[in-house]
Amino acid sequence: MEIEGLNVVDEVKMGMMLPGSDRASVLDRVRKMENAGLDSIWVGDHIAFHIPVIESLSLLAFCAAATERIELATGVLLLPLRNPTLTAKMTGSIDMLSNGRLTLGVGVGGEFPPEFQAVDSPIADRGPRTNEAIEILRRHWAEGKAGYEGEHFKFDPVKIEPKPVREGGPPIIVGGRKSVSMKRAGRLGDGYISHMCDVETYSNNLKQIGGHAKDAGRAGKPFQTAALLFTVLDDNYEAAHKRAAEMLGKIYNTDFTEASKRYCLLGKPEDCLEQMRNFAKAGCRHFVMSALSDPDEIIERASTEMITELRSIV
Repeated sequence: MEIEGLNVVDEVKMGMMLPGSDRASVLDRVRKMENAGLDSIWVGDHIAFHIPVIESLSLLAFCAAATERIELATGVLLLPLRNPTLTAKMTGSIDMLSNGRLTLGVGVGGEFPPEFQAVDSPIADRGPRTNEAIEILRRHWAEGKAGYEGEHFKFDPVKIEPKPVREGGPPIIVGGRKSVSMKRAGRLGDGYISHMCDVETYSNNLKQIGGHAKDAGRAGKPFQTAALLFTVLDDNYEAAHKRAAEMLGKIYNTDFTEASKRYCLLGKPEDCLEQMRNFAKAGCRHFVMSALSDPDEIIERASTEMITELRSIV
């Protein structure tokens, strides 16, 4: 697809956020997701939050041991909450143990300030810290010994091993909704993943990202495009819409009656596929479902009614 400044990787994929909060459910779901033919497993990230959240990199290491083929991704890792050298060590190990299946989605967070205070990371500095952390990750993954001197991180050269399987390390996919995130994706990222984003905004975001990539001399580099889409499967579209609006309204404490129509996959599989076609026209190639209805039904119906058809969208 032609987007000035971006060389979009033109391979259509379908992934899913990993549902489950205990060992048995996680193990069951990752195997179902791989056997169903899904391309990727995605996990969220918080150090502390309103609800229990399994630590994301530990969870992906567990998934790596339980699977053989499916890609493993963070959607997204909150980089400013973590030391980048330690993160390079952990992600390099996961990539090695999974035989090169890791994708590192990154973001700045900020919606839960207590977790920033708990790890002694100033929330006001989360953007600049993330930018430096991305540079540090790449150096540790690619160089024999890497040091760094920036505003937020300074250290003498040190060797971090094991290195990732792929030369240069896993792709770094940048998430976020503000213009500064588009700049980060274009100047520093290997891709972009949206969250609560409609088709028109998605298209405009990619144009912004392409401009930043061009300005940074990165035009022409392979670039991955993804969208995180809340999903409710129901043979009745109106029932699916009502459920999505109610659930998102409770989660985010705001009215999602109209927004859920733009941000979600709703209805029968064929309805969801039509909604994905619209995102594909805007430039999306990797569709990541986040279940708001029965995740096992979504996995099963994706396998039998959606994945094959999705491949022919582009």
